[in-house]
Amino acid sequence: MTQQKSITNKVKKTCLAWLGLLAFSTAWAQQPARPTIQQVSFPTDTLSISSFGAKGDGQYLNTEAINKAISTCSEKGGGVVLVPAGLWLTGPIEMKSNVNLHIGRDAVVLFTDDFTQYKLVESNWEGEPAWRNQNPISGKNLENIAVTGSGIIDGNGGAWRMVKRSKMTESQWKKLVGSGGVVDEKANIWYPSESSLRGSKQKKAGVMRPGTTPSDFQDVKDFLRPNLLVFTQCKRILLEGVTIQNSPAWNLHPLMCEDLTLRKVLVRNPWYAQNGDGVDIESCKNVLVEDCTFDVGDDGICIKSGRDKAGRDRGMPTENVIIRRNVVYHAHGGFVIGSEMSGGARNIWVDDCSFIGTDIGLRFKTTRGRGGLVENIFINNINMVDIPGEAILFDMYYAAVDPVPLIGDKKEAVKVVTLPVTEKTPRFQNFEIRNVQVNGAEKGIFVRGLPEMHIKNILIENAHISARKGVELIEASNIQLKNVLLSTTETNPLIRIENSDNIRLEELKQQTGTDVLLSIAGESSRNIELHGSQVENVKQLSEFTHGANRKALRIKK
Repeated sequence: MTQQKSITNKVKKTCLAWLGLLAFSTAWAQQPARPTIQQVSFPTDTLSISSFGAKGDGQYLNTEAINKAISTCSEKGGGVVLVPAGLWLTGPIEMKSNVNLHIGRDAVVLFTDDFTQYKLVESNWEGEPAWRNQNPISGKNLENIAVTGSGIIDGNGGAWRMVKRSKMTESQWKKLVGSGGVVDEKANIWYPSESSLRGSKQKKAGVMRPGTTPSDFQDVKDFLRPNLLVFTQCKRILLEGVTIQNSPAWNLHPLMCEDLTLRKVLVRNPWYAQNGDGVDIESCKNVLVEDCTFDVGDDGICIKSGRDKAGRDRGMPTENVIIRRNVVYHAHGGFVIGSEMSGGARNIWVDDCSFIGTDIGLRFKTTRGRGGLVENIFINNINMVDIPGEAILFDMYYAAVDPVPLIGDKKEAVKVVTLPVTEKTPRFQNFEIRNVQVNGAEKGIFVRGLPEMHIKNILIENAHISARKGVELIEASNIQLKNVLLSTTETNPLIRIENSDNIRLEELKQQTGTDVLLSIAGESSRNIELHGSQVENVKQLSEFTHGANRKALRIKK
């Protein structure tokens, strides 16, 4: 009787698992409503910075004149502050409510490389409160603000950033070292000053701790690079038309803002720019990013919500975001969530974007200690060309290194252990990715969750992927690949599944012939279904390793 009861329970568990997979496959019918993003509005009154004594000769420091124009405009009820033709050297610009800072087509706003113009202020660095040099453009607790026009804003980032030797040619490296600054003990990284080098040796330099003041960090001040444009707790923001480039660190960093629009913005950084992200949207609500172009040194379009305990305590997810018709050239990732996502992210739509040469295309990264729930992410119509890494990546073992190893770098193998689930455990779930075209990648799809917290509920449908390697699913649950065409040069295996469950491969097609179609590993792998798929050019349909049970796989025509 006991044996019969045990068999009955196993059957029930199996049936419930398959019912769960069926429910998952139809769960995407209900999507949240897309948000409406409130827009800015300004009086037509226009003040030119020239009227306040500014000089566009590239030599005169215009900080006082530009800020006086902005303050005056705001005090009069708002309007447009015009930066006309010229090269306008300046220190930090502080925005005010109801002001549209308009950069003329033939105008360049160039931030000074005189670091004494940037005082240490309370700020935020990679998701934690920190003392940093004042941002070149900033605003806090403002409403109805804009930076528009078709001119250029240049952060003079080369004066601030360290540079890795591995990212330079030998002649470039010699020229950089000959320009001044210092190199580290191994002569692998150039720093613009001794202060910057000292800061690199401190763990979390500048991060606020009880009792610290700006004076505690004066000896490493040069290391505390600012993000170029930071708006904090602001409402109704527009960035439109301008070129924003050469940032000391991140280019654009809206933090805890609401009703933000980025439209037709060009964001540029050298490809080797350390922490040279395009836009990092952190703990914001109601966001539109459309018709923009990014060519940067780190992640392109990135969603964040704070780091570890600081992010969890803030408890503000990035939510209600529409990203459409954007192009990303060089970047570590085209569209990215993480790794600082401890406050969560939800209800995000990404449509009609192209990633050309980004290290990774769609990049979702986190690690133990972050916590945070990322869910309800809807992605449609994505083109990718020449991706050196993975076209689509989910990874819960992010280690803060370049996604594609540089010459001499080695990726450490992760140590797989099961830990208790706590508030520090991150979660990725409910992603829908449709209509993806990939011409050239190292690997098509990579999903790696944690033993204690699988990445789950992922649908990838209508994807045509040309890559060296196919698909790898590790510690994943409720994954559905539907109508996925894989053309790979490495064919052993095409798809590897490890300790994953409720996997449905439907209408899978392989274009180049395959030695092994499915390699299934691990005792926890179960409920894997191959349904209506092309298997004519397969030498070996499946293999089972590391304790995987052959009953884990079901094949249906």
